[in-house]
Amino acid sequence: MEYRQLGGSGFKVPALSLGTGTFGGGGDFFKAWGSTDAEGARRLLDICIDAGVTMFDSADIYSSGLAEEILGKAIAGRRDRVVISTKATFRSGPGPNDVGSSRFHLTDAVDEALKRLGTDYIDLFQLHGFDALTPVEEVLQTFDDLIRAGKIRYIGVSNFSGWHLAKSLAASDRYGLPRYVAHQAYYSLIGRDYEWELMPLGLDQKVGAVVWSPLGWGRLTGKLRRGAPLPERSRLHQTAADGPPVSDELLYRVVDAIDAIAGETGKSVPQIALNWLLQRPTVASVIIGARDEAQLHENLGAIGWSLTPEQIARLDEASTVTLPYPYWHQRGFAERNPPPV
Repeated sequence: MEYRQLGGSGFKVPALSLGTGTFGGGGDFFKAWGSTDAEGARRLLDICIDAGVTMFDSADIYSSGLAEEILGKAIAGRRDRVVISTKATFRSGPGPNDVGSSRFHLTDAVDEALKRLGTDYIDLFQLHGFDALTPVEEVLQTFDDLIRAGKIRYIGVSNFSGWHLAKSLAASDRYGLPRYVAHQAYYSLIGRDYEWELMPLGLDQKVGAVVWSPLGWGRLTGKLRRGAPLPERSRLHQTAADGPPVSDELLYRVVDAIDAIAGETGKSVPQIALNWLLQRPTVASVIIGARDEAQLHENLGAIGWSLTPEQIARLDEASTVTLPYPYWHQRGFAERNPPPV
């Protein structure tokens, strides 16, 4: 397994990490993702650790905290061998302060996550979304206190826009507060919005990407084909409306290109889609998901080989869309404003 530096920190993480959204199966939404129990989770972690995949990502809202509890049981006795990342910001209770990134909510959220995970520290703690009502200085000061208390070690964000992240980084520099070293962001061959602004920002400010939904919300599993019905066993039946949007034409154009490369390489559709991401700038780790051991083994096949530059160019061409303003205009001034890819 390749280990990569996480942003501008000295911390290294595996190029692949395992997401725990499939753990627990609490509620209709997360049940559609998966319902891995503690025994199943421990088996998945055994496979991951043997393969060098030692980072595991969770969140307080995954099955209302049950995913963190199951992960905690699965890492019992081997905490020193794994990296734990988790997230909070979204509503976790009925109270007026059970949401957001205030000192009140973040402090409680970290303490509750530590209890569920059965550990006394979290390696990477991320804001799950941007809270416009809480000053960024309050958020960063809270994180500084939590780091000094030994409860968390590194901080990151998720689903921020460019100005959200830039404003926070500027405050960190201005007041000598901890900097975000990771941005957990959606990025896939059928969703390349991350490249427009967040990738250049990540390169300039040394913020590493931890990629969620690298298979485009389950659309690049190899089961979707032009003109074919949606497979019966697909979470898209229940969750498509909640996932990243993509047009059918873009999806099938990309799948056609991947299929052609699959014929050349002998690799599967998801392995090719994941391998493409692993070669993109700023990408520190790609979060894979797995309902079962077979899916996990297939996704692990994305490492240990590389697409050729010519194959990458074909995938780039198939997945390119018209950029929004001002990015299409900036591409016209590539002499002084070259794209990062």
